[in-house]
Amino acid sequence: MSNEVHKNHEESWVPGLAKFIAQRADIEALMIDPEKKIISFASLGEINEDELKKCLHETILAIEEKIAREGKVEEGLPMGLQMKKLGVKILLEKETCITAPIFWKWRDMPWPEVEEVERLAKTHEEDWRLLALYAGICGISGLAGYVMSLVGIGPNWLPYVLYLVAIVAGGWDAAKAMVHKIPKGELDINFLMIAVAVGAVAIGAWREGALLLFLFSLSGALEHFALYRTRRAIDSLFQMAPEVALTLDEKGNEQEMPIDKVKKGMRILVKPGELFPIDAEIVKGTTAVDESTLTGESYPINKGIGGIVSSGTMNLWGAVECIVMRPARESSLQKIINLIQEAQHLKAPSQRFTDRFGTPYTYGVLSLVTVMFFVWWLGFGVSPFVNVEGSYSAFYRAMALLVVASPCALVLSIPSAILAAIAWGAMHGILFRGGAAIEKLSEIDLVALDKTGTLTTGDLMVEKVESFPSGREKEILEMAYSLERKSTHPIAEAIVAYGRAHGIEEKEVENFKSITGSGVQGDFEQGICVLGRRSLLELGPLAEWARDLPVAPEEYAEVWVIYKDLIGRILLKDSIRNESKPVLEKLKNLGIKTVMLTGDRREAAEAVGREIGISEVRFGLSPKDKVDIIDHYTKEGKKVAMVGDGINDAPCLAASYVPVAMGTRGSDAALEQSEVVLMNDRIDYFYNAYSLSLRAKRIIKINLAISLLSISVMVIVGMFGLVPLTLGVITHEGSTVFVCLNSLRLLYLKSK
Repeated sequence: MSNEVHKNHEESWVPGLAKFIAQRADIEALMIDPEKKIISFASLGEINEDELKKCLHETILAIEEKIAREGKVEEGLPMGLQMKKLGVKILLEKETCITAPIFWKWRDMPWPEVEEVERLAKTHEEDWRLLALYAGICGISGLAGYVMSLVGIGPNWLPYVLYLVAIVAGGWDAAKAMVHKIPKGELDINFLMIAVAVGAVAIGAWREGALLLFLFSLSGALEHFALYRTRRAIDSLFQMAPEVALTLDEKGNEQEMPIDKVKKGMRILVKPGELFPIDAEIVKGTTAVDESTLTGESYPINKGIGGIVSSGTMNLWGAVECIVMRPARESSLQKIINLIQEAQHLKAPSQRFTDRFGTPYTYGVLSLVTVMFFVWWLGFGVSPFVNVEGSYSAFYRAMALLVVASPCALVLSIPSAILAAIAWGAMHGILFRGGAAIEKLSEIDLVALDKTGTLTTGDLMVEKVESFPSGREKEILEMAYSLERKSTHPIAEAIVAYGRAHGIEEKEVENFKSITGSGVQGDFEQGICVLGRRSLLELGPLAEWARDLPVAPEEYAEVWVIYKDLIGRILLKDSIRNESKPVLEKLKNLGIKTVMLTGDRREAAEAVGREIGISEVRFGLSPKDKVDIIDHYTKEGKKVAMVGDGINDAPCLAASYVPVAMGTRGSDAALEQSEVVLMNDRIDYFYNAYSLSLRAKRIIKINLAISLLSISVMVIVGMFGLVPLTLGVITHEGSTVFVCLNSLRLLYLKSK
């Protein structure tokens, strides 16, 4: 998760934390450090530190739960508090004298663990069972009361008792939510429903009141079930986070160690049937790995010495020893968990829009209903509270209008579809950083793709080493091997692997530096060695001589080495991904233009372009060139999705409308900039992500159309007093149920 996202997320908690400070006389200030995930608080005198930490801890969890549940927090700061930004840190402090801060005593506490926040959110989402129980009691009691009143069984008062039970059960959860909001002046759908039910009882429409709350509680249970079903779809990822690792010391002794204590470089043993607890490189043994939890692919992947394994994946049959590559908090699985959590907090633009009018809309509806009550009563002479033959009372009409104007379905139209799409993506190896990514991806009209590691496998292999003059190939390989040992580029990895296989020894390199977009250089014993593109020769003092050098075959990439009186090159070959051509063809059929951006020379780039059928090829590009091209398309009015995986792709990912990263081999820089992550480095997942975004947008449009149409038509008819309360209830709640079920369809889509 990027620092900027961390920063924005923690800033959203500021009002709640400020309110906490205002209520605590023993706290003078509070500092939030989003990067280090630490909260510091200051006091003047001695305090009960344990009690304070517990209260602050609970406050943060409560705020996080509210964000997860409602997607919003309170705004503004209490009187007597001020906020300052100190770099990435946020300082909240009470107004005090200038000298007081000198005497403050600061203490630190870590942020609440992810598992606790998730537990609270999960508890909330699984409330659907309780809501379903309430709805069941409401429905059974209401139906029993209706049947008894219809056939005349039992005493006359019994149906009303059953209706009352139904109304209490159906409105219980709404009433609990309403009680906390009314003192703050927040009126929402819960208030409208309770108001209508009470109004219905007041005019003797017990049956309609019970029916309203039954359908309302049923739609609430369905909404929570959709959230629960969404979470269950991705829950396996959280459960796949191992808690301990089996470490090996220098003598080979085994010891279980908590995963958060395992450090980079430690040796671990993973036995058959166990999960890999952490990202690591296999150094002994062979096995097959089930990576379906991370990539969505069910088939096993063979892994041997040098193979990279990811935390949360399953070791199928071989006992292997591995070297830890990074701490657990930076593992592949943790990145995915962070992305999913982030996605659930970051809303789509259209969802944020509908959130804004919640309370104002409620006040508007109440005002309209009140005005229409007096219009019917005083303007048209309709009986205020008593229905007469052939005409509903003004109050009855007002209650019907209140029901049909309530925006239940409208409010659920977007978030229900977005959450379902995020869950489907997580199950199929596609991670979205929030609803905005889903909406934006559906709007693109151009896709720019990096070549190496995106359209090709990125698994380059050294085919040949040449020197000019010939006979000094070993020296060329030694120089290249020693320089590329310090790089993570796919070409560097291929050269290093080739050097290891041929027993090349690393030479000492000093003053190593990168030549932006061109190569690397370093100092050896007898001078400077430069490694990089052919342009290093063509633009230097050897330009005339370089023109006579042989051109590499078009299917090969070349790296040149220049060292004193020695010049040579290494030829490498990459293989095209099997899925690249079909994906590009599908995108072309949908009217999406595709462009390949690569730093490779023209011949190699165009050879790949012809084979895969891409619309346009741009070659010989530096990272800045790629950014300029993205900016050019953007100024032309194009909405560009950029797909890349390397550090050099990060700038153009940031410049694109929708940045998309290859998740397995993607660099941290690329992942940080991305809004969509394709696990298992499958380019066809991009097409699946694009198709999903189109389907999600289509479902959102259907949801909005149904909800707006039902509200508009019924409100217009209702203003003429022609809507029976029963019909209004069925129409309103029916549209809400439709929206929930329509959104859940996204969970059962099949990937193409």
